Amino acid sequence: MRTYEKCACKCFRFRTCQKTGVGRRLLPSWPRFDYTSGLMSAWHATSVRVRYAETDQMGVVYYGNFFVWFEIGRVELLRQLGFAYKDMEQQDDSYIVVAEARCRYLRPARYDDVLVIRTRVEEARSRTIRFAYEILAQATGQRLATGETTHVICDRTGRPKSLPAKYRKLFTPPHPAHAAYKSP
Repeated sequence: MRTYEKCACKCFRFRTCQKTGVGRRLLPSWPRFDYTSGLMSAWHATSVRVRYAETDQMGVVYYGNFFVWFEIGRVELLRQLGFAYKDMEQQDDSYIVVAEARCRYLRPARYDDVLVIRTRVEEARSRTIRFAYEILAQATGQRLATGETTHVICDRTGRPKSLPAKYRKLFTPPHPAHAAYKSP
């Protein structure tokens, strides 16, 4: 974003001001609005048990189910922050659309394992949010997968829009949900 010097008549003319005859002078750009500093460093945790339908014949979880578990973690994190995703859609015409998803598989999950899904907001901007995830085996504490999803805030027609301020402030401390879940 380019910022121009204000002339004596208090205008922000991009060319020479008609009143004062002052030409434009480019000032250093102001920093872009970014409220990622001080975001949630603590993880929100929820657990699931691996169902038989989520595995292959060898009892190993099908890889696509990790993305389903990421969604479970994300939705539960939003509830912990004090709002339901459904209400965000209905009341504020704000949809969190997945723009990018990635998962790094470290170890297999197996049938009947209890898994801990840890989720946090990694980065939040005016139109995008990035969530980070870890999936751990509850019995051993071993990390099975890590991942992240990047979301664009859109209206019901699919056009990008800014995240409403009432949600924006929930992604920055202090909030009781941040203190409730300490990172191990």
